[in-house]
Amino acid sequence: MFLAYASRYGQALVDRRLYLPESWTKDRARCASASIPEEVEFATKPKMARDMIEQALEAGVPCAWVLGDAVYGADSSLRRMLERRHQPYVLAVRGAHFMRRSGDRWFEGTSPQALAEELAPAAWSCLAAGEGAKGPRLYDWARIRRPWTSDQGFESWLLVRRKRSKSAEQAYYLAFAPPGSSLAELAAVAGLRWAVEECFERAKDDLGLDHCEARSWHGWHRHMSLCMAALAFLSKLSADLRRSAWSKPNERSPKGPIAA
Repeated sequence: MFLAYASRYGQALVDRRLYLPESWTKDRARCASASIPEEVEFATKPKMARDMIEQALEAGVPCAWVLGDAVYGADSSLRRMLERRHQPYVLAVRGAHFMRRSGDRWFEGTSPQALAEELAPAAWSCLAAGEGAKGPRLYDWARIRRPWTSDQGFESWLLVRRKRSKSAEQAYYLAFAPPGSSLAELAAVAGLRWAVEECFERAKDDLGLDHCEARSWHGWHRHMSLCMAALAFLSKLSADLRRSAWSKPNERSPKGPIAA
């Protein structure tokens, strides 16, 4: 498992954990043969993700939004931890994820898919989820206000993304957003989830992240740490080049002061 950090200048992997099935952690002899420390116990992937994110936030890593796929969005402990810290997030959930309705129908169970089916046509807006190889990645987006706010006014939303194709396939997100966040902002944030996939693609294709044949706890961590350090170096180099390129004038740069 990996934790990625993304900014306008690039992205990199910043933490990692080796997931061990319970069949491993219960077999201490097997763990000892792989040099796994005795204090390592079984932990679910959402629990490991929660620990990595909380550790990064405690270390003071600046973070505007926390993103994750449906495995982590379904973890209420992760969502509550972020909400206690007033940390905005956009976390994917499955269409059948259990939810409560609002208002007088609080005790009635529902799901993101069912709530999305009740949306009026006017509730949808065509918005970009970031830039793709062929231009902006356009989807139809809608959001449904959830009946909870924090003591600082943070808002809870169900965010729905729909493909602009015949399939009209939908994806769903739970969002915890600062007051006044727009639908366009939430859509753009949800699109940043793919930054971690870009990290994997570069780390595997160029740096051998997936070419690990280590058979020990220490060997795995050394290989992953080396690949992550190399990826961070390349990401920093790319970021510096972007900054310098953006500051250079070109043929379209204004020749003098502009008054508006």
